[in-house]
Amino acid sequence: MNNALGLLTQRRFLPLFATQFLGAFNDNLYKHAMVLFATYQLFGDPASEQNFNALATGLAILPFVLLSALSGQLADNHDKAKIIRIVKTVEIGIMLYGAAGMLVARGGHPTVGVVMMLSAVVLLGIHSTFFGPIKYAILPQHLKEDQVLGGTGLVEAATYLSVLTGTIVAGWVSVEWAAGLVVVVAILGWFTGRMVPPAPRSGPELVINYNPLTASWHLIAATMHIRRLFLAIVAISFFWTIGSVLIVIFPVLVKNVLTADKQVASLTIAIFSIGVAIGSVIINAMLKGRISARYSPASVIAMAVCVLAFALQARAWTPAPAGTLYGAWAFVTHPQSLFVLLTLAMIAIFGGMFVVPLYAFLTTTVTKDQTARTVAANNVVNCAAMSLGAVGVILLTSAGLGPIDMLLIVAAMCLISAWLAWRLHRACEEK
Repeated sequence: MNNALGLLTQRRFLPLFATQFLGAFNDNLYKHAMVLFATYQLFGDPASEQNFNALATGLAILPFVLLSALSGQLADNHDKAKIIRIVKTVEIGIMLYGAAGMLVARGGHPTVGVVMMLSAVVLLGIHSTFFGPIKYAILPQHLKEDQVLGGTGLVEAATYLSVLTGTIVAGWVSVEWAAGLVVVVAILGWFTGRMVPPAPRSGPELVINYNPLTASWHLIAATMHIRRLFLAIVAISFFWTIGSVLIVIFPVLVKNVLTADKQVASLTIAIFSIGVAIGSVIINAMLKGRISARYSPASVIAMAVCVLAFALQARAWTPAPAGTLYGAWAFVTHPQSLFVLLTLAMIAIFGGMFVVPLYAFLTTTVTKDQTARTVAANNVVNCAAMSLGAVGVILLTSAGLGPIDMLLIVAAMCLISAWLAWRLHRACEEK
């Protein structure tokens, strides 16, 4: 098998990798800067903070539910590199608008600013919807068959490393700096996007269905009848439902349970991102290029154990004195922090080991002219599940459940993910 890291020296992969990294970095920088700004400066109680975070998460993924079918059709019907250039041009305008929303809220008009920031999140969701199918579907066109798993792992690692850097920066810069930086990064992404090699349509020309509801239904129906794809998509969707719950509760948990400031909130999400990237690389090495779900059930069961351990450690945490929050240095030197951060990292590592092989199934089970629509179908189901996760957080919050209670629910959900992955592995072995 070719060394996957060697792909980073090749023009058929590096510009896509860089464009994906910059786009995901910018997306996460903006969203996390907004969430931390709202959590630590705009709102004053845990329930409002958690509901705002859930609403922002739901709005960010709603476009995937409505527009993924259209984006998949367009990606399979047109040159994927050309679509990338269009999407990256639009991103510059979105970031200008979103940055203005931050500055308006900071300048003393929180209601108008919040509306602008949340609408920018919707626009970023639309942007990501049209880029999402391409980042995986373009790989079989540019890479050899034995390089697809390695390329998928690198793209996945880039995604989480960009989350890492985006969240770290969001926690350490002011709102004003974040507003300027997202515009600069969008411009850089425009330049790298123009370097992606052409990836023209591989099959016959499609008749585009512009109705989002019927298009989504037909897309899912055309994909989910394949048992391997059905099980892979359901397993991935359940995993990202878990992810959506964790994304919503993390900032609130850090502020109100671990009693730490926004730099620490950024640090915890960064460690989570590092862990997923490490897990992506580990599973690629373990499978040696073979696309298999053999390690996925054990990985997500281990993840459940680590979630339980993290919940127990959070419950036993010694909080900061009343009215104060731990800073980054005080937090990392806290006698309990080592176990908290280590457990968090292991949750993420096992999560990465679980999900990366499942994405590889999506692009190798179907022909090259169907890959974008397959990824789009996966995005529709994933994001519908994540939306339900965000709504579930709002309902559970209104019922009085706190972040630690939700961690226990996440651990139980991991067991269902393990069962789904085991079913997928059995289906592949019986083939």
